[in-house]
Amino acid sequence: MPFSRRKILASTALAALAVLAPVARAAADKPITIVVGSPAGGTTDALARLIARSMGETLQRTVVVDNKPGAGGNIAAQFVARSTPDGSTLLMSFTGHTINASLYRNLPFDAVKDFTPISMVARVPSVLVARKNVPFDTTAGLIDYAKRNPGKLNFAIGAQGSSLHLASEQFKLQTGTDILNIPYKGTNPALTDLLGGTVDLMFASTVNVLPHARTGALKILGVSSKEPLPQFQGVPAVGSTVKGFESSAWFGLFGPARLPQAVTDQLYRAVKIAVEDPAYKQRMETEAATAVSMTPQAFAQFVRKDIQHWAKVIQASGTRVE
Repeated sequence: MPFSRRKILASTALAALAVLAPVARAAADKPITIVVGSPAGGTTDALARLIARSMGETLQRTVVVDNKPGAGGNIAAQFVARSTPDGSTLLMSFTGHTINASLYRNLPFDAVKDFTPISMVARVPSVLVARKNVPFDTTAGLIDYAKRNPGKLNFAIGAQGSSLHLASEQFKLQTGTDILNIPYKGTNPALTDLLGGTVDLMFASTVNVLPHARTGALKILGVSSKEPLPQFQGVPAVGSTVKGFESSAWFGLFGPARLPQAVTDQLYRAVKIAVEDPAYKQRMETEAATAVSMTPQAFAQFVRKDIQHWAKVIQASGTRVE
């Protein structure tokens, strides 16, 4: 390459770096906000706060959690999708991210094209619970009562489009029962109403149910995992009554689309440190959850496959949201 041409290209590259450097420095100095599409107190919120604390220490930056509940997590997702792709605004999402791609008719974003997957952080099974004074104590008793009293019972839905929502739809589909859905903006307010006796049933994550497991404040009918969980002694799997029934939620961190690869890699490394912390793993095990570390590439592939999986389930159930 002639010297003059090399000189021109080098000058151009240096000029570009000169322009980008202040932007990169400014982004690195900004606090990181992890946006959560559910109210404080839910599983997504709890995981976001655990990850935020560790990321802040690793990156030496302020990391805060901002709750933007509503529309099954879509309000938070849309906010992040439209944010500047500099790594300062992230989304802690859950299974609803891939469910909503088919569940909602008119999403204001694309669940794949408008986000940069960073890493999955946990998998959490759910628990089928009922208010303490329902006239049954088992999953079989629930099914029998529901069939004799169609439309009388209701399911509190912690968030439309969540795995907990689809678990209730799957349960009704497999048991042939008529149970009304009552949507909430998050698991925590739904569980609060269940504890207060306002609603009858719900699928809730193990993280939310465990504090109430031994208080007698609610009835625990079954767990959604394939096998019983040691954290819920004496509670059978729902699948032991409803053959083939199984459900769990995943939780993961996303950035907006076009997040620079270097930024994505840096954030992933910080998340990996958080997830592999023995204290985090112990916390997950205590709450019947599983800590998961997944590379951005593997997480992106998982998201695409999960969208296809839930599209089939939603089509079979006939469930759609405007």
